[in-house]
Amino acid sequence: MQNIALVTGITGQDGSYLAEFLLSKNYAVHGIIRRHSTPCTERIEHLIGAENFFLHYGDLTDSSNLANLVRKIQPTEVYNLAAQSHVGISFEVPEYTAEVTGVGTLKLLEAIRQNKPDAKFYQASTSELFGGLPETAPQSELTPFYPKSPYGAAKLYAYWITKNYRESYNLFAANGILFNHESPRRGEDFVTRKITKAVAKIFSGKQEKLSLGNLNAKRDWGFAGDYVEGMWKILQQDKADDFVLATGETHTVREFVEVAFAEVGIKISWRGVGVEEKGYNAETGKLLVDVNEKFFRPAEVDLLLGNPAKAEKILGWQRKTNFRDLVKMMIESDLRSEKNS
Repeated sequence: MQNIALVTGITGQDGSYLAEFLLSKNYAVHGIIRRHSTPCTERIEHLIGAENFFLHYGDLTDSSNLANLVRKIQPTEVYNLAAQSHVGISFEVPEYTAEVTGVGTLKLLEAIRQNKPDAKFYQASTSELFGGLPETAPQSELTPFYPKSPYGAAKLYAYWITKNYRESYNLFAANGILFNHESPRRGEDFVTRKITKAVAKIFSGKQEKLSLGNLNAKRDWGFAGDYVEGMWKILQQDKADDFVLATGETHTVREFVEVAFAEVGIKISWRGVGVEEKGYNAETGKLLVDVNEKFFRPAEVDLLLGNPAKAEKILGWQRKTNFRDLVKMMIESDLRSEKNS
């Protein structure tokens, strides 16, 4: 019998990679998309019209819609990737973030419980649950949570309601606590893509400089294409459980900037401290990077570093793409886009 996957957030970075992966495994893939007046399917445009790929209008805030879709599709696996997922923006739209990212998970779980209780459910949890307390690093499945944003708090509710439905209703409901994962498909308002896109524009002569927030923030960055395989592996277990997926190494935003500029042959020389820190082209002395306080979060997460030992041991999962190759992949993609624009 063919496996049938229902994927929320299919138009996002993770959704598009997951859809490709599942189709390669001969799944029938059903994605939920929100109705927009302008197209939002850029990342999955190459899949539309493919055999076994289907799209349905829906929204995590609409419980009757979710129930109807689960009843109609009868999925064997459900991947909840949809969310208001930008940490900084969650401070500006906290109520919406809570409704979609938190309560939306409950609505989807309830739709499954009532209409397809034998479906396996994957919840996209996040390293933002940990809050980046340095004394907790590296963070594992046993590390206490301390979210520092409305996004992190909403994801915390989603994490616990997933565990609650697993324990209360015997659903196969699992959390994947994924540390930062990037790609050329990353949204342009996320810092990694903001950096690589800006470097490509600066190199092409279309932008003067790049403005960033906390250059000292440390993140555990991996490639999104590697992580979707981990999502799938979590649902292939005999028993539902929660897993951290991470690289086990951390880099500062400053390092990401340095590696990105190095890919186009530019060495960055730093001067100043804190908000006065600036990055210059070491060869020409031209200002290329500065710090703008408007990009700081109300509550900063200083350090995220994951411990993927449990996933490596039980799932046999391991990241394949190293940090420098990830940055190179993103820079090359943005350089091609600038050349073709």
